[in-house]
Amino acid sequence: MDIHSIFRTLRQLTVAACIGSATFLIGCSKETPAPAPGTGTTNPGSGTVTNPGSGTTTNPGSGTTTNPGSGTIAPGTVVASVDYIKQKSNLTFLAAAIAQAGLTAELNKAALTIFAPSDDAFKAAGYASVAAVSAAPAADLQRLLRYHVIGSLIDLSSIPTKVNTSYQTTLADARVSVYKVDKSNVSINGAKVTEGDIPTTGSTIHIINKVLTPPTQSAVDVSKANSDLSLFTAAVSRAGTTVQDLVTKNSENGVTIFAPNDAAFKAAGYADAAAIQAADPKVLADLLAYHILNYRAFAQTFQNGSEVVTAQGTSIKFNVSGDKVTITGKGNGTNVANILRSDLIANNGVIHVIDRVLLFK
Repeated sequence: MDIHSIFRTLRQLTVAACIGSATFLIGCSKETPAPAPGTGTTNPGSGTVTNPGSGTTTNPGSGTTTNPGSGTIAPGTVVASVDYIKQKSNLTFLAAAIAQAGLTAELNKAALTIFAPSDDAFKAAGYASVAAVSAAPAADLQRLLRYHVIGSLIDLSSIPTKVNTSYQTTLADARVSVYKVDKSNVSINGAKVTEGDIPTTGSTIHIINKVLTPPTQSAVDVSKANSDLSLFTAAVSRAGTTVQDLVTKNSENGVTIFAPNDAAFKAAGYADAAAIQAADPKVLADLLAYHILNYRAFAQTFQNGSEVVTAQGTSIKFNVSGDKVTITGKGNGTNVANILRSDLIANNGVIHVIDRVLLFK
């Protein structure tokens, strides 16, 4: 073999070795680091308040979630929240709402949790089309959207199980209640999470099946606006400051009120407002406190057979069959109270209208 042949052979061997080494190095460079865990904790209990910063989320940039959409964003790419929403085929109404509200920059910030109503959720809330959303007043949409955003990262695994957990939204003085049966069954103000833990740049998105309605009135004002709760409203007024404080205070945990309608009060012996005014305030105070929980609880969170302690100190029992929820008081025997209207939202809690006065003895 001549000298030129020898050099050609050496060059071929060198190239082959380099190609093999490059392949090995490329394979090694694809290793993805594990997501960084969060730091917050949540206290257990029947009604728990979680401060901003609680909860963890998948570390953006890991590429572990495939981003569905129009195909213009490569699968596995983590993008800003609004960019993701624009790409998601069932979030077109939400994308229009964000644009009309002028909140793109605000919602693209890091360290947010966005509960994103689907297109079907917007339609159920009365928005017939994307055009209808785009025609809505910007100020109304700003208030609506901020009620769907929490100023901290919360993934589904960080939410306590079977506890009503309260979170402050980015809408001032407006909290939401999150409840988790398990990771596949999570609700916020009664709206179910249909797709969760979607990582965006520094934030996370959970898609929900209802538009959340921001509260505008106190529990007392909500009851006053309901003509079928006139005797309940009169009873609160007659019962004195202890009960009035319970139904008007705007605490972090909030309250849940089971408000008997007028027919229920009449069946319990209170024929009219005059009968309420003639009643012993202490008796009414104890009776009404038995209809109040010291935290927000939406109908979606009631569990069959569960007993919960009321503000009066004695428990009530829930019975759940499908979508029907009934409540039994200790002194009601087998006579249950049906929830006629559920999840009436107030700025300090939630009201459920029932058809029987609950008795604790």
